[in-house]
Amino acid sequence: MSDRLALLAAALWWGTLSAVIGFVVPLLFRLLPSKALAGQTAAVLFTAQAWVSLVCGALLLLLLRGRAGAAGEVRARTTLGLVMAGMLLALLIEFAVAPRIVARVNLPLWHGLGTAMFALQWLCAGVVLWRLGGTPRR
Repeated sequence: MSDRLALLAAALWWGTLSAVIGFVVPLLFRLLPSKALAGQTAAVLFTAQAWVSLVCGALLLLLLRGRAGAAGEVRARTTLGLVMAGMLLALLIEFAVAPRIVARVNLPLWHGLGTAMFALQWLCAGVVLWRLGGTPRR
């Protein structure tokens, strides 16, 4: 049961990251009447996404901690490391990068850094999902 919950949490994490950056935010900038309004709306979505990432990551840490603890399996430890890295990236984006973007402080630098960090978080979540979606253990 915990394997299925972990897979579900990883799928939710990766899927919401993919939806926000792949569909929703580009549509906001295409459909809303101003870039300022689209940016404000995107900021709210990115905040919500950060919290989804943290909740999914915390759930994954709880569900997967036993795999790496007793056996000391390198793959399981790496997976936990990817979860923690993704959670750290979500926190950094939300509390270090986003406030600078909203304040328009050196916007090209912070927007580029935020985009790169979001992409890294997406990769972390994707690798975790890929690993958990493999052949189930019995």
